[in-house]
Amino acid sequence: MYILSSNGYYHFYVLLTIIFYVIELAKSDIGTASRYSPPYSPTTCFGNDPTQFPSSNLFAAAGSGIWDNGASCGRQYLVKCISGSIEEACVPLDGPIQIRIVEFAENIVSEASSPIASIILSNAAFQTIANMSISVINIEFLQ
Repeated sequence: MYILSSNGYYHFYVLLTIIFYVIELAKSDIGTASRYSPPYSPTTCFGNDPTQFPSSNLFAAAGSGIWDNGASCGRQYLVKCISGSIEEACVPLDGPIQIRIVEFAENIVSEASSPIASIILSNAAFQTIANMSISVINIEFLQ
């Protein structure tokens, strides 16, 4: 009978963690993001309700690909900057940020009016993950 030592359990745990991380990454979508500025209210999802915005101000408008006829209102997404038009496009972070969908992208004017944008981030969300000197970034996102 083989019994794992405490070191063996550690290696087994590390291996499982890596496997689960790779599986989660495989579920992620790739897209683009731009940003939009205030006024943020009223929104398509929640009107003038001030409680719709997370205290972190990390929220966004959903592009038509994830809008789902309004079903995306209130959904939370993990968003990570992966590249942009300049080398320093992404702010180095340990992981993705969590944003909340409060708006439909077709109802706002963004920095880069791109019909293919997956998500249009609030200024606070955009500057958390990307250099504000660019207007469009490539992202990885997961609901």
